[in-house]
Order: sequence, then structure tokens, then C-alpha cells
Amino acid sequence: MTGMTNMATVEIKAFVPARDFELSKRFYTDLGFELAWSSDDLAYFHTGRSSFLLQRFYVEAHANNFMMHMLVEDVEVWWQHVASNQLGKKYGVRVLPPADRPWGIRDFTVDDPTGVLWRIGQNIESAEQGAAADRGVDGAAAER
Repeated sequence: MTGMTNMATVEIKAFVPARDFELSKRFYTDLGFELAWSSDDLAYFHTGRSSFLLQRFYVEAHANNFMMHMLVEDVEVWWQHVASNQLGKKYGVRVLPPADRPWGIRDFTVDDPTGVLWRIGQNIESAEQGAAADRGVDGAAAER
């Protein structure tokens, strides 16, 4: 491809649906995101280098199958924030505590008021990764 010399990306953002836009904006602020900008139909949220756009848009089948995954440095700090602020009770949403996943992530889940499932977690060494490392096999080779 001649002429294309810079295909570096800057970021990618998901458009997260909101059934009740104002309620969802309060939820995400309480979850730990900063509301950087908002209009009548769109809101830009971020924390650290992670961001998304909340949109006043709702189709039940879409929202109930929408999932976000956010990697953090310390999942226990995020969990304590969610638990101590009682986001499940305050917003009537499902919140499940942290657990180690076989794919090498420790995460917890929280549904937003629209039904969007969030997985918030951190990388950990899974049993499979640990066994491969003990055998001196890299991750790619262990998957073959």
C-alpha cells in the first residue's frame, strides 16, 4: 500500500446504550467515571485512558446483549468502591463479586441500569499459564 504511512490508531470508543439517559449518567459517575462532556443525546465518560460514549438509545435486545470489558490495575480497589457505594442496591442492578477466571483475569461484573454487562478486572496468571511457564512454554505455543 503506497501512500499510507501512518495507520497508528489513537483510541476506540463504544457507544453504550441508555434507556434512562439521566439515570445512566449518574450511575457511571458513581461507578467511577468522569463525565467530560454531555449533550441531550450523548455523553463522553472517561477514567484514566479508558472512555466510552453513552447514548440516549435503547433497543432491549441490543442492550441486553451489550458487554463492556475494562482492565484495571487493581480490581479489588474497584470492587471495594462498588461495594462500599452499594451501587447494586442504589440502582437496582446485579453486582457479582470478583472471581478468578480460567482465561487469566480476576474480575467482577456489574449490570448498568439499562442492562449492559460490565466486566471489570485485572490480568492474573491462570493455572494454564502457570503450568506452561513451569514447562518453559510461551502462551502462544501452549495454545497450539
